[in-house]
Amino acid sequence: SQASFEEDSQKELAVGRWKTLMPSKGSKEEPETGCQDAGGVDETQSTEQLDVSRLRSSSVEIREKGSEFLKEELHKAQKELKLKDKECERLSKVREQLEQELEELTASLFEEAHKMVREANTKQAASEKQLREARGKIDMLQAEVTALKTLVITSTPSSPNRELHPQLQSPSKAVFRKGHGRNKSTSSAMFSAASQNVTPEPVSRECKEVDSILFAEFQAWKESPTLDKSCSFLDRIYREDVGPCLDFTKQELSELVRVAVEQNTLTIEPVASQTLPVVKVAAEECGGPKKCALSGLPRTCKHRIMLGDSGSYYYISPSCRARITAVCNFFTYIRYIQQGLVRQDVELMYWEVMRLRREMSLAKLGFYPSEM
Repeated sequence: SQASFEEDSQKELAVGRWKTLMPSKGSKEEPETGCQDAGGVDETQSTEQLDVSRLRSSSVEIREKGSEFLKEELHKAQKELKLKDKECERLSKVREQLEQELEELTASLFEEAHKMVREANTKQAASEKQLREARGKIDMLQAEVTALKTLVITSTPSSPNRELHPQLQSPSKAVFRKGHGRNKSTSSAMFSAASQNVTPEPVSRECKEVDSILFAEFQAWKESPTLDKSCSFLDRIYREDVGPCLDFTKQELSELVRVAVEQNTLTIEPVASQTLPVVKVAAEECGGPKKCALSGLPRTCKHRIMLGDSGSYYYISPSCRARITAVCNFFTYIRYIQQGLVRQDVELMYWEVMRLRREMSLAKLGFYPSEM
């Protein structure tokens, strides 16, 4: 625009100069030189004024055109800015919508995850509860099956199950079979009363009174039953009943018998008089049908014992058998209590324990039933 302005100004100057040089049609040449000089000066001044005015008008036009052009450019820029603002606003709305959807999706995912975790924890707790209940039922059933097998298959010679063995209804009719029958010492017939919640028959014409110290010791043991000798309940019974009852003349064999009774590995078998036993150790150590291996005294031995799976038999007298059987009956009963097979009142269980203690006391003093 500036270059065009300079070209226009040069053209106008040139035109003005040509016009000053060309004479007008109606004019005539004046002879006088002085007049001509004065007229030329006036024309020159007017021409210059005309050129200045033309220049001013052209510059004004140029300015106006430039301002119009700038206004148009500014208007275009403003339109573009408005379009860009609208686009930015649209994009910001899209971003806000996406952020909101993302937050909602994240919240729903977290809620679903927490729900799944809660359900999994609930199912796990229910499964663990069912597993514990099933294990408890299995343990109870196994204990009951073991006890029933023991009750049905075997019975101790001291207290046989007469309902399962009709041939033992009367001691006078008892007949030994040919050979041996192996009977675990812990399979006492008193289990039938313990497992079926039957109260032991009280002794006729007998008064009873609970000893507060003994009852307190039994109650403390009943809350957490154990076979550990360190508790006050079993410690007293070991000192007052079990120890003296299993204290025989042959000390070494007595200790082995005590350990076998505690571990429930002692076997008592009747001996048939018409058969001779086969033993793996010397007859002097094991005794014989006419000599007790525990007391060392000459006695008629109708039974023999085996400690664990050693295969060695020891002949015992009826008195020694009564003492061992009394201790086995006691351990059998407290094992049933520990396994939860006895469902009786605490006081009834206490009196059954006292009855078993009395049997041990009588046996260690030498009292035993005639059928022994």
